Amino acid sequence: MQQWQRYLAEMLGTFVLVFGGTTAIVGGLNSGIPPLLVAPFAFGLALLAGLYAFAEVSGGHYNPAVSIGLFLDRRIEVGDFIGYVVMQFVGATLASLCLLAATSKHSVAQTATTPAAGDGTAFLIELVFTAIFVTVILQSSKSERFGGSALIAIPLTLLAIHFAAIPFSGSSVNPARTFGPALVGDQWKGFWIYMIAPPLGAVIAWLVHTIVVKGELNLGSNLSSGDGEPAGTT
Repeated sequence: MQQWQRYLAEMLGTFVLVFGGTTAIVGGLNSGIPPLLVAPFAFGLALLAGLYAFAEVSGGHYNPAVSIGLFLDRRIEVGDFIGYVVMQFVGATLASLCLLAATSKHSVAQTATTPAAGDGTAFLIELVFTAIFVTVILQSSKSERFGGSALIAIPLTLLAIHFAAIPFSGSSVNPARTFGPALVGDQWKGFWIYMIAPPLGAVIAWLVHTIVVKGELNLGSNLSSGDGEPAGTT
């Protein structure tokens, strides 16, 4: 698989995730349906669609936090890590621009992730749930026992996270998902939370996976001795 194909797959997969989820939020709000009843299913199913469409090309990260976890686990090289993250932000921005063309700037702003229960609470919620999400991905994508169910396990985990996190943080667990609506909708409330907490959550996920699942305690050695595996979660 050529490098440009992987990068385009990450951009398009992120586009599917963000456009599917945020468009459903706007449609729900216009119909009087609160995001808590719409967004979990929308983002979970949009992620499933993106994985089936493009995961065999790029591995289906669609989230800088996921790429951080896989980079720390030595599954992607630094060049691909940078390319993936850039294209994830591009894909999310294009999704919000597409929603802007279909609706309005106000509608896009309504899809932004903003703290609903204070910055500290939102930060903790994003940190912990990103750690859970990335831990599931790190294991399900490599497990010989459960690997065949990764395409279902990962979207279902995201669905559950949205049900739990929306009342507190708006539920992002994905810096790119936050960036697109924030930029296009000009909604920056609590933006720093979603740029810092999910990456930190990904680091925690890698630590948990490395120590608990792999049983490796020498983390320094783990970081310095990569196996050069190809990129991918699935």
